[in-house]
Amino acid sequence: MLDVDPSWLLAFATLCALAGMISLALGMHVHWQQVARSASVHRPLRWRVAGACLLSASLLLCLQADRASMAVLVWVMVMALGAMMTAQVLAWRPALLAWLAR
Repeated sequence: MLDVDPSWLLAFATLCALAGMISLALGMHVHWQQVARSASVHRPLRWRVAGACLLSASLLLCLQADRASMAVLVWVMVMALGAMMTAQVLAWRPALLAWLAR
């Protein structure tokens, strides 16, 4: 077990979930075009694998922070927050993610 404050673990889990949801979104051709706005190369499999790994890391961090029953509940809520934030960024300011498309 890591000897780290659980609040830090949950903060990193939230960041991993947000990055994972962004990666999964960029794995879709429609969102890639929305963000890239150029003829840059799109590799959806890489984005999807990165998203899955980041979401798994988020789960592991939640499991380190608390017991399993509470960790899974927090993980689901953190993923929902990450999905909502990703949807809002893609709807209103997709240019904020343009640096990822380079």
